[in-house]
Amino acid sequence: MGSPGLSNRNNGQQQWLGITEPITLGGPTDYDVIKTRELEKYLQDAGLYENQQEAVRREEVLGRLDQIVKIWVKTISRAKGLNQQLVQEANAKIFTSGSYRLGVHGPGADIDTLCVGPRHASRDEDFFGELHKMLSEMPEVTELHPVPDAHVPVMKFMFNGVSIDLLYAKLSLWVIPEDLDISQESILQNADEQTVRSLNGCRVTDQVLRLVPNIQNFRTTLRCMRFWAKRRGIYSNVTGFLGGINWALLVARICQLFPNALPNMLVSRFFRVYTQWHWPNPVMLCAIEEGSFGLQVWDPRRYPKDRFHLMPIITPAYPCMNSSYNVSSSTLRIMTEEFQRGNEICQAMEANKADWDNLFEPCSFFEAYKNYLQIDISAENAEDLRKWKGWVVSRLRQLTLKIERHTYGMLQCHPHPGDFSDKSRSFHCSYFMGLQRKQGVPVSDGKQFDIRPTVEEFKHSVNMYTLWKPGMDIHVSHVKRRSIPNFVFPGGVRPSSLSKVTWESKQSSESSVSGHGQAEKSQEGKVVVLGANDDRKRKQAEDSVDSLRNSKSLTSLPPSSRDVHEDGNPISTASSCSVRCNDSEINSMSELQSEKPDLKSSGECPGDIETNESVRTNLQVNATLTAMDTSSSKEAEKLAIEKIMCSPYDAQQAFSEEPDELEDEILDYRNQVKDLGGNMKNSNLDSSNSETAVAGEPIIPKRETTSATRLYSNWGSEELELAEPTAPPVPQRKPLIRLNFTSLGKATDKSS
Repeated sequence: MGSPGLSNRNNGQQQWLGITEPITLGGPTDYDVIKTRELEKYLQDAGLYENQQEAVRREEVLGRLDQIVKIWVKTISRAKGLNQQLVQEANAKIFTSGSYRLGVHGPGADIDTLCVGPRHASRDEDFFGELHKMLSEMPEVTELHPVPDAHVPVMKFMFNGVSIDLLYAKLSLWVIPEDLDISQESILQNADEQTVRSLNGCRVTDQVLRLVPNIQNFRTTLRCMRFWAKRRGIYSNVTGFLGGINWALLVARICQLFPNALPNMLVSRFFRVYTQWHWPNPVMLCAIEEGSFGLQVWDPRRYPKDRFHLMPIITPAYPCMNSSYNVSSSTLRIMTEEFQRGNEICQAMEANKADWDNLFEPCSFFEAYKNYLQIDISAENAEDLRKWKGWVVSRLRQLTLKIERHTYGMLQCHPHPGDFSDKSRSFHCSYFMGLQRKQGVPVSDGKQFDIRPTVEEFKHSVNMYTLWKPGMDIHVSHVKRRSIPNFVFPGGVRPSSLSKVTWESKQSSESSVSGHGQAEKSQEGKVVVLGANDDRKRKQAEDSVDSLRNSKSLTSLPPSSRDVHEDGNPISTASSCSVRCNDSEINSMSELQSEKPDLKSSGECPGDIETNESVRTNLQVNATLTAMDTSSSKEAEKLAIEKIMCSPYDAQQAFSEEPDELEDEILDYRNQVKDLGGNMKNSNLDSSNSETAVAGEPIIPKRETTSATRLYSNWGSEELELAEPTAPPVPQRKPLIRLNFTSLGKATDKSS
């Protein structure tokens, strides 16, 4: 049958990698060569490559670990009474996956490893029992932490200063051959679910390397995109953004579409393609194969739950799965905005109006919003904090989903992927979420939203932790931008009110000088919209939101407002959480986007440039000629991108269904809320904060029971299963709304 992902054309005369033919086979220009060298130097200077000494140490650690598991498997084979021949032949083998296997790891990065053992070496008794005991007795092993109950059971530890994540896969073989090829489908025969999941990482990374046309260009481009994603605050699978394997799959698809391009062009086309991508159309490196072992693969035509994935990025190894099921509507919106920003900067770089520094500018998260949620967690000791922190982090995504669900999507959350520690407090760390009103939703003084029940519900679910101990505490509070604690800033020093010039502020300034209506920020951080074309631009934004709800292209969706109006009255961050949203204050990014050229039609075809170009002698000439590409080639690339998104799955819709992990929580919480009596509305509310509510108006709007809001207002699981796929209804325009977060009290006592 040939290699998966290898397609043919013209009776085998032309071959390519991927499910579609490349967009262009054009090679690099002199400009691409120069810019790629600049990029490689930039990544080197950023410290993304480990030195030779560290590389050798990693190899030694992996070799030593392989020796340990071989001794371990012989030990347990002898203890189980196997005959002498089987004891002598008993073997286990170490494989690597993740960034190390892909060759894009940096200094200090952990190594994702997999131990493959024979059928008589069990996971619970032998791997988490005997092997754990052996490792705990070794002086070179520290911070040993088994997690047998994880979705993918793992043993974490430090080995001679190198961080190791060790998984286990039990095969149906009595003897593990030293030349075992785990990419073969037969390796999955009679494997349990945990083994299939554990093998998946290695199998996927190996398949990715087989499906890219040039591994070195792939690695450089992936290093770039990983670095960019971390700088922009969108590198985190657990909080709903994308993790390492997700970025690898996205980059690999671009390499397939531009097989002869250098990293400079691949980075540019990455932003261009994914700015135009029509999510939830899936990104796939090869066709999804059914396999011969009956394992479920991602297929929204057959499995209704797959239809609700917002940003499907499909793994290429059987069983093919969606690697990005954690993505929510908010994180998808944020990533789409970042793709648009990257596309604009790459276009400016081609015109010599920007450089790599502009692309890699860190995201000013604590300047982007005026209102935040601060989640503080603490414990009695370091070990308890590590466990408690891991649990809370795994649930933070639920808080984002709950808030957006309970406010009908009108309040949007931007979770920061990192944590922050207050050095003045022992065994404590904090997480933050930016809050903003959804763009285009008008605001009125007549109505309010109250998320106190939502936050209490979240804290209740977190406190259900089965390993909870006294001292494990969580507190959620609202904090204004001006009151963000200093420990979140580098060196514990709050930056001055005059922030450095960023790409966005530079573009805003240039557009203002040229006469275009843009938003201006004062030193106090307030945003005011100027210009005469506001109605037209707002209409464009509303149209984009409508198209998103109908799963059309997100390319025209301008970045959402990232600022909401601050109250005139100061509010204590310790006792209240109140946000007022004023329709007159909308982030200038929507203005910037609407002034930009059409991103879908701004592409150029490097192949045509190369065919018609004369000898270029200078970088400025190269950039100018690139910018002067013909309209026909631009349209051709646009149509090619549209074509690659045509798949058997393109008619599927992403619905606003309650995620699986929320259903059980909600039902369990509703069953227990009766025991709380009126505490949710009374005991945790400080009456002194009632001044933040508008007199005579309810804090929580009355939920209508129309069909348009039924999914949101009634939480019974029977109403979450739709008889047939239908697009989610577009909610009616609401009157102006005030968002109120008064008095987020402490979590309900464990005894409750």
